[in-house]
Amino acid sequence: MKFTYDSINIDPKEESSRIKSFIKNTIQNSLKKRGAVIGLSGGIDSSIVTALCVEALGKEKVIAVLMPEKDSSPESKDFAMKIIDKYGISYIIEDMTEAVHGLGCYKKRDEAVRKIFPEYNSGYKMKIYLPKEDEKTKKLNVFHISITDPAGKEKNARLPLKEYLQIVAASNFKQRSRMSMLYYYAEANNYAVIGTANKNEHAQGFFVKYGDSGADLKPILHLFKTQIYQLAEYLGIPFDIINRVPTSDTYSAEQTQEEFFFKVPFAVMDRIWYGWENSVPVNEIARALDLKDNYVNNVIMDIEGKIRTTEYLRMEPFKL
Repeated sequence: MKFTYDSINIDPKEESSRIKSFIKNTIQNSLKKRGAVIGLSGGIDSSIVTALCVEALGKEKVIAVLMPEKDSSPESKDFAMKIIDKYGISYIIEDMTEAVHGLGCYKKRDEAVRKIFPEYNSGYKMKIYLPKEDEKTKKLNVFHISITDPAGKEKNARLPLKEYLQIVAASNFKQRSRMSMLYYYAEANNYAVIGTANKNEHAQGFFVKYGDSGADLKPILHLFKTQIYQLAEYLGIPFDIINRVPTSDTYSAEQTQEEFFFKVPFAVMDRIWYGWENSVPVNEIARALDLKDNYVNNVIMDIEGKIRTTEYLRMEPFKL
């Protein structure tokens, strides 16, 4: 194939029609359900899934569930309400703080943080992140932790494996409790839970098993984030949601998905990934995107490594 910057582009009209048919046929014919329940975060993925479900099923058969907790960004609710108002759908707000607290999420997470920063307390904000690429080692995935005190002073440190695992395991209670809440409303209404994960998240393992991966159908799992943006513009998703920087909305300090996991801007990563999947030589990808061959190689190695090391997340349970 002749690889160009625009090779990744889709026909959004045709693609949206295909997805809407999939949603309608799956819910009505395969699942025998009456409608759709969506965890609406105010991000671009859940916004376009909501739009597609409304167009496929009708607004009276779509319920949005907003599930903030104490670490959530207040603007997430504001963005979600823009979608609710635009499409006129029913919605429910469930504050998950008490549920997450009861599971020990905050306590277990903070225990791990204090092993690194003993002064850390409830007045601080924290996040884990991936620093800029080390030019000497080329390591893309060495996690660090950042805390910010009430006066705004920030401290950073490399995150040891044990503490990293504890923080992530504790934080995953958030996604798993939200999945339970979505299935409550789905079962109470004989509706299906609609997943909002895209290809970047699913293939590279940026999700919580039996958490935000829990759904009855996943209509945008095949789309790169770059293609999600193309679809959003076609569907008329509000401009400020399209322009909102994708966040994890998991930790108390502000954090982008790029900073936390992907490291590379979607517009670059997706095109490199698309070329790699289609067996385009590295030098051709680099030339089309005006990048250096070594950089393209490093990104491909990172993508391949994440796909390989997170395969267990996508596996079905083993059976005898």
